[in-house]
Amino acid sequence: MKPGIRDMEKVIRLLEKAHGVEPWNWHTRQNAFQVLIGTVLSQRTKDANTDKAARALFSRYPTPERLSRASVEDIEPLIRPSNYYRTKARKVREIARIVSEEHMGKTPDSMEELVKLPGVGRKTASCTLLYGHGIGRIPVDVHVQVISQRLGWTKEKDPDRIQEDLEAKLPRKEWCRINELLVKHGQAVCLTRHPRCHICPVERFCSYPGKMLERGK
Repeated sequence: MKPGIRDMEKVIRLLEKAHGVEPWNWHTRQNAFQVLIGTVLSQRTKDANTDKAARALFSRYPTPERLSRASVEDIEPLIRPSNYYRTKARKVREIARIVSEEHMGKTPDSMEELVKLPGVGRKTASCTLLYGHGIGRIPVDVHVQVISQRLGWTKEKDPDRIQEDLEAKLPRKEWCRINELLVKHGQAVCLTRHPRCHICPVERFCSYPGKMLERGK
């Protein structure tokens, strides 16, 4: 059954009530440059480790100018909690150089310019636009992908296509909430492998095939 906009908005309200509306981690509550760098650090890394790496990095190099002048050898130990920290150290320094030299220290506020930066795809760019610039987008990570599919909001498999699908279906006023709500819900209730359907506040809207089995646990 194709979900109606009204049902999608009901789900959003129920998730807001269940999980609150505060941003879901530390590195999405900073300025646009730090959101950008923090999101690069978050790639294939747990949130707690991303936050450790981002806090350590920004305590020494809080601006693009200062980070661009740092050596890779100085950056690496600061961001070691982040997976693939050696590769990311080179990427974040190069991002800082480009922002500092080519954008006069201002983090780009368009998808087109952001995805030109090393290590920045649509998800990272969308997070930067949303949490750094306050521009409504729907970043698609594993939680957004899995939960939106279980709820029947999309049949797409590719994250970029899922983003396009969700943004086409949902009113723009709802875009700012979706990522943080589905991330919170995915971490606490709708787990990727074994969702906790028996405590889910939106279970009645869900079409997950294994729902009855998980509900009985």
